[in-house]
Amino acid sequence: MNAINDDGFDDETVLDDEEFDAGRLEEELRGAAAVLDPVPAELRRLAVEAYALHDLDARIAELTFDSLVDAIPVRGVTDAPRMLTFRTGELSVDVEVTARGLMGQVLPPQPARIEVLGGPQPAAPATLTADAMGRFAGDVPTAGPFALRLRAGGEVVVTEWLRA
Repeated sequence: MNAINDDGFDDETVLDDEEFDAGRLEEELRGAAAVLDPVPAELRRLAVEAYALHDLDARIAELTFDSLVDAIPVRGVTDAPRMLTFRTGELSVDVEVTARGLMGQVLPPQPARIEVLGGPQPAAPATLTADAMGRFAGDVPTAGPFALRLRAGGEVVVTEWLRA
């Protein structure tokens, strides 16, 4: 029979911190769960879509100008960049969309972090940084639907989703 220590456990079951590796235990438990009870693909898809809503406190910036709809076409120009303006309250974002990426400005001018969202995807969104004048640019191609998430001055602003 084993001796019971002051904590109420027998001495053979008490593990030292040196013997116990929580990281390895977690890794083995995750591996066992993946084999014995994998997450269904449909549930994984729903989880990714639900995570996209984690910015519920974000303000929505509405599209107020789209050169595809609002601009007067110029004769002879075939590959004009798409110009977009999003606005929410006092904040507006002007964006030029080309085949190579995005360029724009946050107004009123201020530093900001801009994430280019592209729908459910396993990788982190591409991130651009606006300088003190609010200007940003990056080689971020927007082939499908996209939206922008701006983090500026303690606020989070998300634009409407558009197809490039």
